[in-house]
Amino acid sequence: MTSKKDTLLDRLGRSLARRLQSESSGYEPYTPSDPDTLRRTLQSGDILLIEGNQKISAAIKYLTQSTWSHAALYVGDTLPEPEDGSERPRLVEVNLGEGCVAVPLSKYRSYNTRICRASGLTPEDRKHIVDFMVSRLGLRYDTKNIIDMLRYFLPTPPVPVRWRRRMLAFGSGDPTRAICSSMIAEAYGEIGYPILPEITRAPGRASAQSNYSRAEIMHIRHHSLYTPRDFDLSPYFQIVKPTLVYGFDYKAVVWASDAPEPLPPAGAATHGGPEAGDPALRD
Repeated sequence: MTSKKDTLLDRLGRSLARRLQSESSGYEPYTPSDPDTLRRTLQSGDILLIEGNQKISAAIKYLTQSTWSHAALYVGDTLPEPEDGSERPRLVEVNLGEGCVAVPLSKYRSYNTRICRASGLTPEDRKHIVDFMVSRLGLRYDTKNIIDMLRYFLPTPPVPVRWRRRMLAFGSGDPTRAICSSMIAEAYGEIGYPILPEITRAPGRASAQSNYSRAEIMHIRHHSLYTPRDFDLSPYFQIVKPTLVYGFDYKAVVWASDAPEPLPPAGAATHGGPEAGDPALRD
């Protein structure tokens, strides 16, 4: 899938990929992820959605009309501990310019994330999904299709909403898989697990879906056209929130308005006290 000869086009493609993968300034997560909590909550085969802050993230968010610009698959302890003693990689993801790689959970400690869990997976199917992703590690994608990457330098292209998803599939070949969710969708397709439902018209019933919705969903049957938000929208994936999994009691929340006022330091003068109000006592 990649040429052995390092050509000028290869070098240009890698340069563009690095620029698209560079982080934008000013990103502040609302609820940053704690790697230890994520590790206790995640199960093998879960999908972790990430609100990225890279330059390519802005384009993906706009084109998909979603806050989620990246997706990774949790593989648990399938991969070995690194020999250098660093953190064990537990996520498999696809990155533009890098291809399919394994990364630790701490990579996304400063990002907003969401856990999507397929409902009712058998242990065999869960293992098949993980094995599928692990077997793709090291797979690198051709960066010579410059047109595929150049489109991401325009974060908000002036195109109608109904065409935006299709822009992710413009061009040809593997560079479109930079939208990481496509390989995860392919893994779930291996076991016949649905992501977005087929829309059918039941006899004698009026369809609640618009013609546009039906056309759009049918258009994305192929795994290469799935985006990170599709796992969030899917009726077959649960949204798992660690704060709720481990118990949450809203009665135990301490609000700033309910907190007791701090006592003044010892020896400090208080307003209206004898030191402040009576000159004779001050003497």
